[in-house]
Amino acid sequence: MKSYRPFGAGHKRRPVGSGIVACFAIALGVALAAAPAVASSKRGADPVLAIVGGQRITQSEVDAHVIDEISASQRYDLRKRALDSMVDKYVVDAAAKKAHLAPSEYLDRAIHPKGSRVTAAEARKYYDGHKAGLDAQTGGKPFARIESALIAAMQRHADDERRAALLAKLRTDYHVKMMFEAPREQVSIAGNPWTGGKHAPVTIVEFSDFQCPFCRAAEPTIKQMREKYGDRVKLVYMDFPLGMHPHALDAAIAGRCAGEQNKFWQFHDAMFADQKKLDPASLKQTAAKLGLDTKKFDACFDGKQVVPGIRADQAEGVRLGVSGTPTFYINGLQMVGVESPQAMSAAIDQELARAGGAEKAAAAHPAKRPVQAAAQ
Repeated sequence: MKSYRPFGAGHKRRPVGSGIVACFAIALGVALAAAPAVASSKRGADPVLAIVGGQRITQSEVDAHVIDEISASQRYDLRKRALDSMVDKYVVDAAAKKAHLAPSEYLDRAIHPKGSRVTAAEARKYYDGHKAGLDAQTGGKPFARIESALIAAMQRHADDERRAALLAKLRTDYHVKMMFEAPREQVSIAGNPWTGGKHAPVTIVEFSDFQCPFCRAAEPTIKQMREKYGDRVKLVYMDFPLGMHPHALDAAIAGRCAGEQNKFWQFHDAMFADQKKLDPASLKQTAAKLGLDTKKFDACFDGKQVVPGIRADQAEGVRLGVSGTPTFYINGLQMVGVESPQAMSAAIDQELARAGGAEKAAAAHPAKRPVQAAAQ
């Protein structure tokens, strides 16, 4: 069965994936700010937007300031979106012309072939097979309550898949070569809890919120990656509690207090297993069930000395342009939202191959030792 991820607040395309769902905290809101510059360049003008004490402030100066204010990942996202749109328009126009069709008609025939409508039976089958994940996203609503929304979401997903397959084929047919590479971010992870290989060739940094339903929905994929790759992957957890979740900060504090007793990951799993038990009293009960020293845990939790560390994680996320949870950085490449195991595996495999290629290159061309050292 196809892997649909139908419900969510929205999504943003990223270098190594396009997660469908995430809890969003900050709106990007810069695409429109960049748009006037394009229109202006077509006119060959740089309009004055303000005059302060005789000093003119032009649109190009404002645009440059906007660009400086957003992260490298956000700049990449905007440019990649524009570049993809231009490339896709070119190949679709060319293919439509060859087929003697208007571009819109060509796309409609390719994306909506006969028999491509999602049926109620297919929606029911998907619901039965993915009930746990759907319950996390919908609050446990029964099939009858979400049937129409689920069918619509599945239809959009199926249409998107057909469109993506068509565009990929057309790019191959028209020999498209993309030179635009995604930026790799340096994420400050010192002191944060991690699991996996200490010196693994692939590091996955996750910005997460214990009360975010989409972070919980991402957990099965994360666990599969940990089991599949073992010590070849290092997973690092970063706190990014969102203000929309009343107990997200409490849970983040609890996780760090558990970490002081070397039980962060056990507490991490317990919190995601039952997100209804994230209030202070329930968190203290969880600490007792997991065998923590409850006096030390309660003192840590009530004292809130770990909060500055949580705020530091949030500040690092904001610096990188994190706008929702979960957000991952796989060797510095950003991936936003809940991804399928196949998509995340593909990203990890790509980084393992890259690391293996670098190791082979180093072995083929070893650095020469100093003469004195070689003689010893």
